[in-house]
Amino acid sequence: MKKKQVVVMTMAAVMACGAMTACGGSKSDAGNNAAAGSEASGETGSAEGKQVLSVTTWDNESTPQFQAVIDAYEEKNPDVEIKIIDTSADEYNNSLGISLSAAQPDPDVIWVKDMGSMLQMADKEQLLPIDEFIKKDNLDLSIYKGAAEQLQYNGVSYALPYRNDWYVLYYNKDLFDAAGVEYPSNDMTWQEYYDLAAKLTSGEGSSKVYGSHNHTWQALVTNWAVQDGEHTVVEKDYSFMKPWYEEALALQKNGYIQDYATLKTANIHYTSVFKNQQCAMMPMGTWFIATMMQSHAAGETSFNWGIATIPHPENTEAGYTVGALTPIAISAFTDQKDLAWDFVKFASSEEAATILAAQGVFTGIPSEEALKTIAAAENFPEGESNVEALEYTHYSFDRPLDPKIEEIRTVLNEVHELIMIESYSVDDGLAELQERVAEIKGW
Repeated sequence: MKKKQVVVMTMAAVMACGAMTACGGSKSDAGNNAAAGSEASGETGSAEGKQVLSVTTWDNESTPQFQAVIDAYEEKNPDVEIKIIDTSADEYNNSLGISLSAAQPDPDVIWVKDMGSMLQMADKEQLLPIDEFIKKDNLDLSIYKGAAEQLQYNGVSYALPYRNDWYVLYYNKDLFDAAGVEYPSNDMTWQEYYDLAAKLTSGEGSSKVYGSHNHTWQALVTNWAVQDGEHTVVEKDYSFMKPWYEEALALQKNGYIQDYATLKTANIHYTSVFKNQQCAMMPMGTWFIATMMQSHAAGETSFNWGIATIPHPENTEAGYTVGALTPIAISAFTDQKDLAWDFVKFASSEEAATILAAQGVFTGIPSEEALKTIAAAENFPEGESNVEALEYTHYSFDRPLDPKIEEIRTVLNEVHELIMIESYSVDDGLAELQERVAEIKGW
C-alpha cells in the first residue's frame, strides 16, 4: 500500500490548526477536509471509510525501523490507515514540540526520539498515561527484561520500549584487507583502536581514507567516558571526561579522523562517510546495521563490512557498551485512545520484534530468537564474530532519565563544539560545563 506522507507543518500552520481546534474543529472535521483534498489530487485517503491513525516518524524514507511495522499493522487491520507525519531526525523534537503545544488531536502516536524529551512531554502533560491500558489487557511487561519499568516516570508508565540500540564498531573489511591489517576484535581496548586508526589512515586530499570517523555528536566522545558505568553526563564534576576529549582531539590533530569543523561546516553525515569508503572504522549505534543492509540490498554499496564490539577502557572488560531505548507513546490529545493503544501494543509486541529483526532492527524485547533472525537476515555480514559483536555484558544509558536532561544536553553540545574546534581548552570547556550544569540543577 502506498503511504500518504505528511510533511510537518510550519509554526504558523500549526498555530492556525491549533486555533481551529480551539474553535471547535475536530479530527473528524479534519479528516473530511483531508478526504476532500485527497479526492481532488486523486488519492482516496479516509474517503475509503477507514479509521485514520496518525503517527510521527523521523527519516522514514532512509530506514526500515518504522515502515515495516506500519505495513504489518495495516495488513492485520485493513480498516485502518496509518497517516505518517515524517520529519528529519535533526528537526524531529522541535517540530513535535510545536505540534504538541497546539494541543491538536494529531498526532495520535508518538515515537519518542530521546528519552529526555519523553520526560519533558510528561511534565507538560502531553503524553497519555498507559497504566490502565496495561492493566486492562494484562500486558506482560517481563518480556522487556526491565526496560518498561525503566521508562516509568514518577511511578507512571507513559510509553513502551519499541527498540533498543547500543554502540558497536563498524569497519570496512576491504580496506583492512588492502592494508594487510587484521580486523578489529571483539575484545579491543580504546588504545588498540587508536593504533588501528593510525595504521588504516592513507592517502591525501579528496582521496584520503581516514582510519576512523567520529560524527559530530557529543555522544561520540562522552559515551566512552560513561561506558564503565561509573559516571553519567549529569555530574557535579566533569574532570573524568578530560582524557576522552584529549584523545578525540589527538585523533583529529593527527588526521586519523576528519576534523569537527569540516564536518559541521559541510554538514557531512556519517552515513555518507562510511558508505563512500572514506573511513576504515566508525563507532556508531546498532541502528546503522539496518541502514547498511538496506544499502546493500538496493545496490548502493557493495564493499564487505563487519561489526565488532565497541572498544573498552583499559580497566573495563569487553562487553561494556552505551545505548538508549526508543519508546513509543500516545499523545494526551488524541481522540482515538483505544486505536492508538492497539497500535502501540502491536508495535512493541513479540510479533513486531520478529518483523523488525528481519530488517536488522533490534527491539525492546531482547531474545536469542531475534538475534538469530538478524544474523540470518540477507545482507547481514557473514561470520560468527559479527554475531558475537552484538552481545554485551553491561549496558549504560547514554543519558540518565533526568527531568533536566534536555537542558543539560544543550550545554553539552555547545561545550563539545567549542572544545572540538579548539575555541576552548579541554579544561576551560569542562569547567564551563560543570558551572552551567550546576546552575541548571540548582547545586
